Amino acid sequence: MSREYPLVISELSEQTALIEDHIRRESRQAEPVRILEAGCGRKWPLDLKGIKRTLTGLDIDKAALDIRKNVTRDLDDTIHGDLRYADLGAGQFDVIYSAYVLEHIKEAEAVLQNFSRWLRKGGLLILLIPDAYSVRGFITRITPHWFHVLYYRYVLRMANAGKPGYGPYVTYYAPVVSRHGIRKFCENHHFRISEERGSGSYLGQGLVAVLSRTLARLIAWLSLGRLKDNHADLMYILKKD
Repeated sequence: MSREYPLVISELSEQTALIEDHIRRESRQAEPVRILEAGCGRKWPLDLKGIKRTLTGLDIDKAALDIRKNVTRDLDDTIHGDLRYADLGAGQFDVIYSAYVLEHIKEAEAVLQNFSRWLRKGGLLILLIPDAYSVRGFITRITPHWFHVLYYRYVLRMANAGKPGYGPYVTYYAPVVSRHGIRKFCENHHFRISEERGSGSYLGQGLVAVLSRTLARLIAWLSLGRLKDNHADLMYILKKD
């Protein structure tokens, strides 16, 4: 386990507002903010009304990309490709946003290196990842994918879970997908951490949430503090120096 750093725990809505505010600061009157949504999925989660921007979505899941392109219709450009091997050119984007994608890629370090290359100097890299060393992350790592699908489908009531274009996807949790891993990446690739936040602990509602909270606290206690039960996800806003 890595050295401990203080972690601010905040609501997801507060984190979203922080992200939107940082992107607004990148806005230049003469030119639109060039945003890449890396692993774009089916919808864009941020409200950037009033900001001149171009939004490019890249995803390996063609079914999800088709939904985004033909149903949601909020992208200026779509790229069907693999984040590990795509070549988008150096310094082509002001902002790269990637939410809950890196944990699904074995070569996540190589993807982050691509992000660094595609991002202009001074640009923003925004990452949302699950924490591999949270209780939820630990349970995800030790349980099979079919269990994740059943959980999404029957506990979280997501009827399309596991179907083409819909999660959950297979998870790998490469070493870089962690607090220590992200901090080490920043040190080695000239990124400065502007924001680091934790959020979310328990899935489900009602009795399911109560049971998961109790189980999480028990597992955290048994781990002697190695696993955290006060958050499950991490949010980073990184500035390329």
